Amino acid sequence: MRFRISIWFFWLATTICAAEPRYDIVIYGGTSAAITAAVQAKAMGQSVLIVSPDRHLGGLTTSGLGWTDSGRKEVVGGLAKSFYQAIYRHYSDESAWRQQSRASYGNRAQGHRARDDEDATMWVFEPHVAEQIIERWIDDHDIPVVRDAWLDRKQGVIKEGTRIESIGTLDGQRFHGQVFIDATYEGDLIAAAGVTTAAGREAVTDFDESLAGVQKGRDHHAHHFQVLDGPVDPYRIPGDPSSGLIPLISDQPAGDQGAADHRIQAYCFRMCLTDVNENRVPITQPDGYDASRYELLARCFEKGWRGVFNKFDPLPNRKTDTNNHGPVSFDHIGANYDYPTATYQRRREIIADHTAYQKGMLYFIATDPRVPEDIQREMRRWGYPKDEFIDNGHWPHQLYIREARRMVGTFVMTQNHLQKRIDTPESVGMGSYSIDSHNAQRYVSSDGRVQNEGDIGVGTNGPYKIAMGSLLPKQTECGNLLSPVCVSSTHIAFGSIRMEPVFMVLGQSAATIAAMACDAGSDIQSVPYEKVRARLLADGQILETPVGLMVTQSRPKGPTISPNDLPGTTVDDSAAALTGPWSGSTATAGFIGDGYRHDSARGDGKAIAVFRTNLPADGLYRVRLAYPANANRCPSLQVEIHHSGGVATHTIDQTRRPRQVVTLTSASATPPTESASRSEAKEARFEVLGTYQFHASKPAEVHLGNAGTTGHVVIDAVNWLPVETD
Repeated sequence: MRFRISIWFFWLATTICAAEPRYDIVIYGGTSAAITAAVQAKAMGQSVLIVSPDRHLGGLTTSGLGWTDSGRKEVVGGLAKSFYQAIYRHYSDESAWRQQSRASYGNRAQGHRARDDEDATMWVFEPHVAEQIIERWIDDHDIPVVRDAWLDRKQGVIKEGTRIESIGTLDGQRFHGQVFIDATYEGDLIAAAGVTTAAGREAVTDFDESLAGVQKGRDHHAHHFQVLDGPVDPYRIPGDPSSGLIPLISDQPAGDQGAADHRIQAYCFRMCLTDVNENRVPITQPDGYDASRYELLARCFEKGWRGVFNKFDPLPNRKTDTNNHGPVSFDHIGANYDYPTATYQRRREIIADHTAYQKGMLYFIATDPRVPEDIQREMRRWGYPKDEFIDNGHWPHQLYIREARRMVGTFVMTQNHLQKRIDTPESVGMGSYSIDSHNAQRYVSSDGRVQNEGDIGVGTNGPYKIAMGSLLPKQTECGNLLSPVCVSSTHIAFGSIRMEPVFMVLGQSAATIAAMACDAGSDIQSVPYEKVRARLLADGQILETPVGLMVTQSRPKGPTISPNDLPGTTVDDSAAALTGPWSGSTATAGFIGDGYRHDSARGDGKAIAVFRTNLPADGLYRVRLAYPANANRCPSLQVEIHHSGGVATHTIDQTRRPRQVVTLTSASATPPTESASRSEAKEARFEVLGTYQFHASKPAEVHLGNAGTTGHVVIDAVNWLPVETD
């Protein structure tokens, strides 16, 4: 009898083992990269499984990030482009427009129409529409998905030598595969597999990156406090350090300039809101609400800040993708440092804290008497859409994990690769968005004011290649695991690579490498690049900058003017404090200096310019803006003039030529004589922004940006001309 029972148990054990799923490629994660990886694996004849800790697939793409950070759309190809083509087709159907007409939404700055509908893409969308498309892909390709399955990070990964044999989840399931792909935002599988990872910020000296580490002093735009009417006091009793700090400010030293630290850029939810009454769930007081938590925001309002709604980016059907904007906003700065390596329980606590912080801020803005009445009134128009995130109280499923762990692989992408100072080998995809890292800390400066630090917005000088080696761990650590999300890069490089279209591109490329390794029975590091390249190109991936984007515009004929030629004080665009993806150009004549800059008609609020100077004497100055006009320019650009009496706003139409003409004959401010030939004369054109009082002891500033703009925002120069008085 005992012998029969033993045989029965042996049979049961072997049957259970044999029943454990076995696949060519196992993908852990539910992000957009996981989806494109799975679709590509099936297209290449592989058996594939998605094991997702999330119930909803798509990551941020389906969880509120509908105003896509696309960069140059021309370098988004393959399955990623197919996704945005599917978005276009959805909104081409009039029935998709329920809360507004298609005509009233128009072709927003993030939208795009090609010459024919087959090639057309659209880059703005509602969360549930993105999820419908992704779920349709899963069904159409018959991809099995195990949802709500969380990797056992301590004992779940079984390796034989340097290869993963299987992974196990906390609910007791186990999945075998030839090759594995970690497509999570956190990099849990690569870490559990023993692959080296990094978190936090490298020092300037680690990879010779000028933007690395602590970056104090990068305080010239709206994510900081310098744009307010005077400094903001950090103490509970203003001016009294002994009273302690108000909430949301760190009591820790900021660190040395350029030094490495453990800090990471802030997280937030990309909130989807609506002002359509019949589809609106009102903003109500959240559990545990404490108005004192938002004291810093109240003080910003007292100092004149009004930018609450500058990143309520419009999605179809009168919804928004609401993102962080301003000195105190929806980014919960400093509340996420332990998230990358935290336990699941601790991560849930961090996510709950971010939820409470953002819901509380919405309620504070809508109801607190310290908020200006017009802003309160505007906020009360908004609410959560009834038709979004229905099973989660109409709140996004996914916190925006802007960065967590990063793999340290066979090739490390750096700032110098993105800006083309160093060549990037073996391209498997391209990025193009600016190096965009949100603030990492908020501290008290040496002169006793509130200061944010860590926000970086610097261009990449055009699209850049992403190396195959950045998806691969070192072969000595693991031979059958790829990471298309937590790629091998520095903190600074990841600030651009981290965009959702790029993750889709890299997911497809990772699956291509994985499929070839499966077919060859080799480690992923042994797959020949030329073979990968040929397949990626055949599948529509873009691996180099298209020829049309590499054409260098020639300088127009005719004389140009140096900023030093002009009367008064002139700040050229080359001397302005610039944030975001400004592109240089000389295509339109009539500029000052060596050229001008434009924002490529993005309208995303990322491109900001501050023209700042110390004037030689107190007095009245006429402030003038120079720009080369064109029909494709912004017709209603808001420009702020910061003068001794406050801040004035002026709206200009950059499609029209500036009306004031300054004509010079040489590198001096002397007007041309009667005998001067027309060919010798130089002409600069300015739009007058007004006449204002300035003090020599305080910098004179002109601010402008591209938040919510249409057409190209163009910057060339700002001139302060002294006005003689009796």
